[in-house]
Amino acid sequence: MSAGYHTSWTVPEEHRADPAYVEAGAAIALGQAGYDRRTSLGLGQAALARRAGLAAEDIDRIEGGGTAPTLPLLRTLAAALDASLDVSLDVSLDVSLDVSLSTEDTRISFAPHAA
Repeated sequence: MSAGYHTSWTVPEEHRADPAYVEAGAAIALGQAGYDRRTSLGLGQAALARRAGLAAEDIDRIEGGGTAPTLPLLRTLAAALDASLDVSLDVSLDVSLDVSLSTEDTRISFAPHAA
């Protein structure tokens, strides 16, 4: 019987300052925030896509972190998710990708509008 093992990645400090690394972190945070809000509304990807005027494949790509957020995209998603959008960036801190996406440098959340 073999014993299991655990693999962990350590990101070299020089990579943390790479603009592509920072962009990837923002895209992943956007995807998670969109997914969280969409599922809290009980919407599928196709329903959100119709609301946003996008294709379901676009929503899948956004939620998977495959799209760098732009202001027009953020506005479109916030409207489709019936939410206001709060983006907080602190470029003085290191980027760290965390499964919970509670990074110290980039926080993206969609907050429901008041009833």
